[in-house]
Amino acid sequence: MVNLRKAAVIGCGFVGSSIAFCLMQKQLFSEMVLIDANVKKAEGEAMDLGHGLPYTSPMNIYAGTYDDIADCALIIITAGVNQKPDETRLDLIDKNVEIFKDIIPRIGRTNREGILLIVSNPVDVLTYAAYKLSGFPANRVIGSGTVLDTARLKYLLGRHLSVDSRSVHAVIIGEHGDSELAVWSGANVSGVPLHDFCELRGHYDHEGAMKRIYEDVRDSAYAIIEKKGATYYGIAMAVSRIAAAIIRNEHSIMPVSALLDGQYGGLDGLCLSVPSVVGKNGLEKVLDIPLDAAEQDALFSSAARLKQVIGHIGL
Repeated sequence: MVNLRKAAVIGCGFVGSSIAFCLMQKQLFSEMVLIDANVKKAEGEAMDLGHGLPYTSPMNIYAGTYDDIADCALIIITAGVNQKPDETRLDLIDKNVEIFKDIIPRIGRTNREGILLIVSNPVDVLTYAAYKLSGFPANRVIGSGTVLDTARLKYLLGRHLSVDSRSVHAVIIGEHGDSELAVWSGANVSGVPLHDFCELRGHYDHEGAMKRIYEDVRDSAYAIIEKKGATYYGIAMAVSRIAAAIIRNEHSIMPVSALLDGQYGGLDGLCLSVPSVVGKNGLEKVLDIPLDAAEQDALFSSAARLKQVIGHIGL
């Protein structure tokens, strides 16, 4: 039986350690095990995090092994090579699939009841790889998907319109990568259609603004990597949000990477980032949200791109 108050983070680089820091601050868990190929790195991160516990709440944070994850309710996987300047997320695929071929079976030998939350890139392809390699049911293999991209879209729209980004309702779907798309047709600000709200704020060049904001979202990782070498704070916040939805059984809707089974006009055989209901059992429901014709075409193009990569890795 899993311990709902226990999590594991596999991979203690910038992303994994930032996720662990966020989870410690959120106080979702009473126990967290850190695992890394570099054992000393995991030990150092556990020590550093532990020294902050007097200012949050009691928690057992330690470096461990795969034997320690047997009862983890949530296993967060960030292990893999990092995206470098001028690399796309898909450029990482061969190296990271090989890493997953080692990691995922090791998880499965000790834990068969937890939820796998994949963060490593390319996240949609690696979520599918984790699903195939683990033998877990599809509802218990989730990717962080476009939860971060959606936050970036809301942030930029909030800045554009001078409103709280939490009042902006818009979503990025498809690949977490260059072929992702914004669902402009359903975007609104507290129920006011996006274009109408833009005009209330004195913005009338809708096509130009949508193009600029979408491109800024799509290219955010490249810009951050070029400036500071890696992205980690934003994704850490996104992952902690997904973790909260699972552990608190929130039934929250977020665009995680999920296995498709005929949604959106027959897409299947891949994991793609689309709005889904997330709760204590992982994926409760993959939502088939309305799209206009252009968005449907863009989603099919994104799916075709990912299917080609999945075919290449041979899982």
